[in-house]
Amino acid sequence: MSNIINLYRYPVKGMSPEVLQGVSLKTGEAIAFDRCFALAHGTTAFNHDAPQHLSKTHFLMLMKNERLAALHTVYNDNSDVLQIFQQDKLLASGALHESEGRQVLEKFFINYLGDEIRGVPKLLEAPSGYMFSDVDAKVLSCINLATVRELGKLLGVTINPLRFRANVYFDGAPAWAESEWVGKILRLGTAKVQGVKLIQRCAATNVNPETAIRDLQIPQTLMKNYGHRNLGIYVRVIEDGDVAVNDEFAVNLASDLIDD
Repeated sequence: MSNIINLYRYPVKGMSPEVLQGVSLKTGEAIAFDRCFALAHGTTAFNHDAPQHLSKTHFLMLMKNERLAALHTVYNDNSDVLQIFQQDKLLASGALHESEGRQVLEKFFINYLGDEIRGVPKLLEAPSGYMFSDVDAKVLSCINLATVRELGKLLGVTINPLRFRANVYFDGAPAWAESEWVGKILRLGTAKVQGVKLIQRCAATNVNPETAIRDLQIPQTLMKNYGHRNLGIYVRVIEDGDVAVNDEFAVNLASDLIDD
């Protein structure tokens, strides 16, 4: 058995996390407002009326645009306003439901990232039933803090878990226990979830979320020492419930595997 230490949502794909104390989870849905916006390259074609899953390379992201880690974003889902800060200084603000507000934010990123962007960036909103996830499904990403600590021992450093941009951080399970959870049913607070797939880490995890500098070689270290790049697991909600910090997160031993 393990316990939830932190909960986060990421309203804008590739941007900073927002701390949550608790959320209600719905069957087949992700955390509300998680990855519901994304900054696409001007060359990215996205059909809002018939959305197709796109790989992360179509968007601004830490794997290629590490300077994003120096920014702090705050999204107010009541006013639909996104604010962008750097070291507590407000740099830009705009209402995402208004074309003028989106243009202000898009212009900020043009000035901030320059030729790192292909064309004029577009701030996209996910249509109903869609999210800008790295996988073609509505999922929650979960990180075992014991696994992060073990990896840190190999690297000889303390790793900030926020490098892994998860929704759920848990502790109390053995390191790498999550690697056995694909297909398993788990209790996440009072919700029920199922392990979907392990998360393959990319170069985004090399970026220090505190300094915006690439200072580690996490995918390479995983491959060299374990023969894979996995760290963390995606889960999908299969039964409604609530989850909060300090709640239990554990394999439901009383349940059998279920079919997709």
